[in-house]
Amino acid sequence: MTIEKTSVPVKMSVRALVVDPATNSPVVILARPEANAYLPIWIGVCEANAIAINLEGVEVPRPLTHDLIGSLIHDLGFTLDHVLIHSLDDSIYLASVHLSNPEGDRYEVDARPSDAIAIALRADADVLVDSSVLDRAMVTEASQEDAVKAVLEQMRPEDMGEYEM
Repeated sequence: MTIEKTSVPVKMSVRALVVDPATNSPVVILARPEANAYLPIWIGVCEANAIAINLEGVEVPRPLTHDLIGSLIHDLGFTLDHVLIHSLDDSIYLASVHLSNPEGDRYEVDARPSDAIAIALRADADVLVDSSVLDRAMVTEASQEDAVKAVLEQMRPEDMGEYEM
């Protein structure tokens, strides 16, 4: 799948994984610390668990789904270059996983942002966000705690988009 790029992607990092007290839904907070910029993305419980396991360095006895995907990418000779959250459409974030093979061929695979982030963390790959998405959804605050609080206070259920598990 080819995604039309409208602006420059920005490298971000996973800064926090929190629970929205109003909806009891997990929220992954992407950060660009040098700009005090934060991007909240409401995600599912399973994906939050996959992200948390990686962030906390928990060893699992058997591969989880995102570990399996990483193994498939590697064992098939591909490299995970980066993941890109490229669009925000009707309150739903859209992402893609960017792969390359040894011959230099490049591929984009459509993905939910939460899955893309979980896979990127396991592969130590960059998480990029299109600047047009940041222009629409970024929160800026003096501290991470203030940013998370501001995000949660400002959100309405209809802002979160639909999420199917």
